[in-house]
Formats: sequence, C-alpha cells, structure tokens
Amino acid sequence: MTKIFPTVSGKFQPTMKAVGLYQYLPISDENSLIDLELKLPKVEKNEVLVEVKAISVNPIDTKIRAPKPYIETFPRILGWEGSGTVVATGKAVNIFKLEDDVYFTGDLRKNGSNAQYVALDQIFIGPKPKNLTFEQAAAMPFTTVTAFEALYDRLLVTHKDKGKSLLIINSGGGVGSVATQLAANLKLKVIGTASRRETEEFSRKNGAQIVLNHTKDLLPQLKAKGFGNGVDYILVNNNPYPYWDVMIQAIKPKGKICLIVNNSGLVDIKPLKDKKVVLVSEMMTTNMNYDTKDKGRHHEILKVASKMFDNGTLRPTVTKTLSPINAATLREAHRLIEERRLVGKLVLSGF
Repeated sequence: MTKIFPTVSGKFQPTMKAVGLYQYLPISDENSLIDLELKLPKVEKNEVLVEVKAISVNPIDTKIRAPKPYIETFPRILGWEGSGTVVATGKAVNIFKLEDDVYFTGDLRKNGSNAQYVALDQIFIGPKPKNLTFEQAAAMPFTTVTAFEALYDRLLVTHKDKGKSLLIINSGGGVGSVATQLAANLKLKVIGTASRRETEEFSRKNGAQIVLNHTKDLLPQLKAKGFGNGVDYILVNNNPYPYWDVMIQAIKPKGKICLIVNNSGLVDIKPLKDKKVVLVSEMMTTNMNYDTKDKGRHHEILKVASKMFDNGTLRPTVTKTLSPINAATLREAHRLIEERRLVGKLVLSGF
C-alpha cells in the first residue's frame, strides 16, 4: 500500500491548486497560463508524492509553452524543478521516507511541479541541502545535474586535469554558473563568456578567472588572454551555430566540445576529424527516456551535490524570487525568462 503522511486536518484534500494550460499562447495572453483545481496525482510504486514548497522556472518551460496550433484535452502542467516535503511513498520506494525535505527535477514525460503536489520516481529526487532554504534549493537540481553530467560524464573531466583550460560559453546562465563552480573546484582555468556587466560579475563570483564578451569575436580575446594556442575543453550553453567556426579554431588538437543546446543550422564537422576533436552532447533526460542501466546516477548526482551545497563547495545561484505560485506570477516569470535579461535563477514560492 502507499504510505500516506496526513495533513494537519488528518487527511489529504481530494484536490490541489495548480497552474497549467490548454492552449499554447503568447505569454501576454491571460490564457497562456491559468489557475486550476485538479485531483491529486496518483502515486506509483516507485514514486513519492512531494508537497511543493518552491519551484524554479527555466527556459525549457517557456519553449514548451510557446505558441503552437494544438489544444490539450486535459490541462498540461509545466515546471520541472523544485523543492518540498515527501508526504506519501509508493510501496517500492526505498530511498526516501515520509517528512523528508527534498529537491528534485521533473519528468518531462508527465505533468510537472507547478502544482501543490507532484508525484515523481524517487530517482528524480535528492535530499534537500540542509543549509539552503526551499527557495534556494528549488533553483538548483535541473542545472546542477546537467552541469555534472556535462563535465564529469561527457567531457570526462577529473582532478587529474588540474590546470587545463575550459571555455564556458554563456557562463552567466543557470548551467554555466554551476559548471563554472564545478570546474573551478577541479582547479581548471575557467574562461567564461558574458555580454553584460552583471553577467560578467556573476561569472567571476562563481569562479571564472577570465570573462570574455561573446557578442564580439572570441578568438582575438582568447589570444589577448594568453590562449592563442586554444583551449582544452569547450562547454556551450547556447545555440552553437553562431560560435561553430570560432570553436573549431579555438579548440586544441584532441580537445573536447560539449553541446547542451540544439544547433540551429547545419555545420561542417570535417575539421573535427583533422584535430581529433571529441564532440559530445548532454541531455539530462536521456537516462530516463531510454531507461538506461545507469539512470540511478541522476539521484546520486543530486545526493552528492546536496553535500557540496552544505559544505560550501557549491553555492546557490537563485537571484530572484516571486510569490505566490499562481498563474499571474508564473506569467510574469515566463515573461522575464523570455526577455533573456535575467542573471542566475528565478524561483517562485508559496501557494
């Protein structure tokens, strides 16, 4: 049987507040995100039910919500990152128990966390860092798992690579800011890129030793900073297409490049062979989508990261918090994300 932790009244209410959509509309339209009252999600045997305390909004939320000629029969709930407390567990759950405080990424194959309760497989969840508030914790899972996988699993960086150079394109964003901290902890020479004073300062705060302006040609800037012979690694947290030729020239022979965003156009990959460059990509949901044998690593990363947040190795990157969690506030959050002017992460808290 599913174990249930009762609410103050002694039992769960049959419904919950949520924010979702039926139509995919511009964020300026009041119907783009609407307030809803829905049944509580069913908890499967490997799942836990989390009472949501805070959520984060990411670019993927706005991309999924973007206008398209389709109408949902049942409301779609966005949001795939947050924090809260475990209030119910499926019979096969063996990692978490009732009343555990957790932070989590969502499952893009089902409804998300823009609701009072969300049911998730336990491997999507980690113990909330004790030294972080629910708001701070809610900002970190999505970007942290992506940055961990990009650096450790795809670029295969270790402490043995101390002193090597890493160029992080868009180091002031969510993934970039975590990757910068991880790389600095590994004693890599971190070269970030930004376009505004505030994003440059944010990158330096997270450990970037050098910050270049990615609105200008990166090659002369790299040369001026002593990297005329190239860099060992490149992590691209933006559309790679505008930077492709620059990256081909900037990467050292036998270097590695990791992409986390889709390329908007066709590119020539032949120069990669000439330099023996390794090109890899990172997608946080791959292990779950294809049920890979190592899908449990998702939980392990969140658990390790939780300890790193608690011992100060990692720092939260939330810079803006809105409240309460409702349709109007979420529309404002989506608007801010679409403006592409935010530094760090945006969080909503409290229903």
